[in-house]
Amino acid sequence: MINKSIRKAYCPVDYAFQRVGGKYKGRILWFLKDGMLRYGELKRIVEGISSKMLTQALKELEQDLLITRKVYLEVPPRVEYSLTESGFELIPSIDNMRIWAERQMSHL
Repeated sequence: MINKSIRKAYCPVDYAFQRVGGKYKGRILWFLKDGMLRYGELKRIVEGISSKMLTQALKELEQDLLITRKVYLEVPPRVEYSLTESGFELIPSIDNMRIWAERQMSHL
């Protein structure tokens, strides 16, 4: 299900940043590159994120078909998140931005 509430994209760059822009989505995707993570693990490794913001970002990434959410019907409930094929396609671009940022930060 694609999020219908997102405004119309004016170009491919706009479309991409609507999906991965913001403070947390890129980091969540980056942390999922090595495999599945549970909600609590993501909460610990995404520095500075509140539970509300993590839940919102995960929901939006799932709606945009960049991650999958698997719920296990057990007590206590267990939920796991992983990248979709489309989400994996973003990892090289995020890595290129990481490399660029490292170079820029070294000049500070």
